[in-house]
Amino acid sequence: MDEEKPPPNQGQFRMPDPALVSRTMSEVAERGQRIVSDFLKRQSEEGGGNASADPLNIGSAFLEMTTRMMANPAHLVQAQLGFWQDYLTLWQNTARRMMGDQVDPVISEDPRDRRFKDEAWRENEVFDFIRQSYLLSARFCQNLAGSVDGLDEKTAQKVDFYTRQFVDAMSPSNFLMTNPEVLRRTAETGGENLLKGLSHLLADLDRGKGKLRIRMTDDAKFRVGENIAVSPGKVVFQNDLMQLIQYAPTTETVLKRPLLVFPPWINKFYILDLRPKNSFVRWATEQGHTVFMASWVNPDESLADKGFDDYMRDGVYAALDAIEKATGEKEVNAIGYCLGGTLLATTLAHMTAKKDDRVKTATYFVTMTDFEQAGELGVFIDEEQLGALEDKMQKRGYLEGREMATTFNMLRANDLIWSFVVNNYLMGQDPFPFDLLYWNDDSTRMPAKMHSFYLRRMYQQNDLVKPGGIEMLGEPIDLRKIKVPTYMISTREDHIAPWKSTYRGTQIYGGPVRFVLAASGHIAGVVNPPEGGKYSHWINEQLPPDPDGWFAGATELAGSWWPDWQRWITAQSKERVPARVPGSGALPAIEDAPGSYVKVMATD
Repeated sequence: MDEEKPPPNQGQFRMPDPALVSRTMSEVAERGQRIVSDFLKRQSEEGGGNASADPLNIGSAFLEMTTRMMANPAHLVQAQLGFWQDYLTLWQNTARRMMGDQVDPVISEDPRDRRFKDEAWRENEVFDFIRQSYLLSARFCQNLAGSVDGLDEKTAQKVDFYTRQFVDAMSPSNFLMTNPEVLRRTAETGGENLLKGLSHLLADLDRGKGKLRIRMTDDAKFRVGENIAVSPGKVVFQNDLMQLIQYAPTTETVLKRPLLVFPPWINKFYILDLRPKNSFVRWATEQGHTVFMASWVNPDESLADKGFDDYMRDGVYAALDAIEKATGEKEVNAIGYCLGGTLLATTLAHMTAKKDDRVKTATYFVTMTDFEQAGELGVFIDEEQLGALEDKMQKRGYLEGREMATTFNMLRANDLIWSFVVNNYLMGQDPFPFDLLYWNDDSTRMPAKMHSFYLRRMYQQNDLVKPGGIEMLGEPIDLRKIKVPTYMISTREDHIAPWKSTYRGTQIYGGPVRFVLAASGHIAGVVNPPEGGKYSHWINEQLPPDPDGWFAGATELAGSWWPDWQRWITAQSKERVPARVPGSGALPAIEDAPGSYVKVMATD
């Protein structure tokens, strides 16, 4: 009798569980039908059929680039010859490697590029060829798009940005058949990773009601007020726009001047109170500050007519009045984070005009006031896009939080989009529970009137930096008249508020200014507790007009910038008083921190 032969590939490629296949296909049919039905219904209700085919106004930018490129065919031919010469060298090197020779790579990725971290990208000749051919093509596309003469700055920036988006999307790491890590996983699981990835994809489409909303973290693991945003305190004041939280003291005496923090209302405040070990709120109370935090409302259509001046009146001014009632103190130290810092600076200029001197020091976390060089966010600020955005906001009364989050994620697409596509859909892995990504996904809306004003008058027209260019609550705004001591912290890898743009504030404010530059980006560089021992910072007492000149003369110091800020803030006033208990003053406690406003989720 012939010996029974094992099934083909047994032990090499495991077949998926038939029950899992059946269950997944059933889910695809049921869930897919519902998603498509819901999506078409929403499109019909929102008039999606009348939407522009090019809402981001990309086509005209690339048409202009192509026209100018073709006007100089010699430059195009020269670039193509260089590209094909590199490609030929790569072919030759690959052939030599297959014959056992050692050869140097024609091109290497940035050491920080995590897409090609798997060793198979270098050890296997085929995947090494795929990797290098992609890198050569990416460099060719970006160099060609960036070398076209005659484009205005805005068009050139848009072409560069969307060329990079295309190049990133085409990375071989994003596709099953060209990613060795995914192929290995598929062989190990018998394809169950792809079935599970399909389930993840359907769930994310369901979550976004027909639009892909990639799940970045296991959000079931987090509860605001239970395991994040847990610093004890009380809400002592609230109005339509804000709840004001007073945190419980952790020292017997506290600095006489309370500390008032204004986070951006683009995101929620608890980035400054994620967990005790990285909470700025916890750390500040341990340094003896009575911390008050503005927790902004997540607006709906009823707040569509709230403007920037409302955030001044019902935010900064209302908080100052409430703190005086709660503590008896008129003088405060104030912090503004990103858009919250822009609000603080605008209000301080208004207060100067009104001879209101209650804010004695101003600290700005990664804050722009001069928007002339706003970085890559400027790609989204042109007349066509603003008009389309305003039409959309007019119908809803607000900007959907998910749309703002997608814009920010595009600035770091490989880290915040494509890495999750690979992990969730190709590798079939569940998202890792990560508090920072949970916060990042907890998006907030923006009132239509306020957001239109912010984008047009500040980003597009840069009126805030012009003396009297903006009028608020009956007063012309002139940032140059602000005389309070100012501390500015920016971060070197910030994609949202580029540090060379924020540095311009050092040449605007009329009082003494200290500028500090931290390593890392918009969030990690700011939320960097001393205990973590991460990320250095640079200091320079001189403030030359040119940011590069400042950096050339700066001294790099290890670790967090928080202690430097504490030394600076206490140098302004060291007077201490007995610790204040939230709710014990003229303002009784309304509810426990973190309050109810922060728990309102944005829904798409």
